[in-house]
Amino acid sequence: MKYVEYGQDHPAAIMLLHGGGLSWWNYREVAELLQDEYHVILPILNGHAGSDRPFTTIESNADEIIAYIDQHLGGSVLLLGGLSLGGQILLEILSQRGDICRCAFVESAMVIPSKVTHTLVAPAFASSYGLIQNRLFARLQFESLHMRPDLFEDYYRDTCRIAKSDMIAFMKANTAYALKESVRHCPADVRLFIGGKENQGIKRSAALLQTQVPKCSLTVLPGYYHGEFSINHAQDYAAAIREAVRKDHAAES
Repeated sequence: MKYVEYGQDHPAAIMLLHGGGLSWWNYREVAELLQDEYHVILPILNGHAGSDRPFTTIESNADEIIAYIDQHLGGSVLLLGGLSLGGQILLEILSQRGDICRCAFVESAMVIPSKVTHTLVAPAFASSYGLIQNRLFARLQFESLHMRPDLFEDYYRDTCRIAKSDMIAFMKANTAYALKESVRHCPADVRLFIGGKENQGIKRSAALLQTQVPKCSLTVLPGYYHGEFSINHAQDYAAAIREAVRKDHAAES
């Protein structure tokens, strides 16, 4: 796994895990806003543009990130954040090592498997993958994701670089992931964020997480679609991180 870093001179580390089909630029603006205060680390998840190995499982990505934190960051970080697939990997990390961070931001993560969607992933991508490099098709796909227009070139470039096998692998993993029971023992302050216009699977997942994670709060963002908080509203996302860190420090003292 490869990593993009900002603010390396700061001792307090924050790690943010991008969504499926995206890459580190998912959090680029957030990192730029926080780099004068924190060491911000943006992993490039396996199987994505710029990564150094294929995607296998959510669990293997979690294992690699835990190993990186142990080897390079003293075994823990101040805050972990993750969007969608990145949020699932974050929850897997917390189910294995709940004390690896003090705060966690989980955005738009599905933790209830969808058997129908899982079954359709391979045939859907087998028939449409060849269109990915078509700019018109890519533009339509991009617009359906409700991302800021200035991110289109990043999206188009990196989507074209994802192998079909990787795209199918991480989409199948995304639709099959189920929350581990061990997350009940996580002591971190976990904050859930979902858009008001998310699908019912995301909303049901958020409700389940609230019952399973001990220190868990939910913020529903009216009018937001999937992933809009971190991607389209970096100023607000960065402010939420600062506020969570302040509250954690106040509670500790």
